[in-house]
Amino acid sequence: MRYLLMVAQLVAPMSGCQSGTDALTTSASPPELSEAASSAIAGDMASRFAEQVGQGTGILVLKQDTSPFGQALVAALKTSGYAVATEQATENKKPSVQLAYIIDDFEGQTLARLSTGSIELARAYSTTTGGASPSSPLSVMQRQ
Repeated sequence: MRYLLMVAQLVAPMSGCQSGTDALTTSASPPELSEAASSAIAGDMASRFAEQVGQGTGILVLKQDTSPFGQALVAALKTSGYAVATEQATENKKPSVQLAYIIDDFEGQTLARLSTGSIELARAYSTTTGGASPSSPLSVMQRQ
């Protein structure tokens, strides 16, 4: 009995450590990312997304965003041949894919991540006011 109580006390705090993968994070980018860097990162990530996912996946649904990166990503995805809509515009019956992004600064680099329910792409970039260039290989995580 004493052993069972001790195991329960050890396991109980860890039961809350599981994280679900069903929900996507909210899209976000730092306000200090220049328009040129935003455009360069968005163009690269959109083309890598197209390589990994392919066309015909349905409408990509993004939260409405007015940040330079959000606008550049929508433009780059449309240039890559995707139909992009905001959450409010997806009431039609066509298949849709939720897409979220995160742009963050880490140790002098900009980290970019695109996520859907089935795939996540991530890459680090060196940024300047005049643009951005990849500083790491593309990381691809597929979910089943």
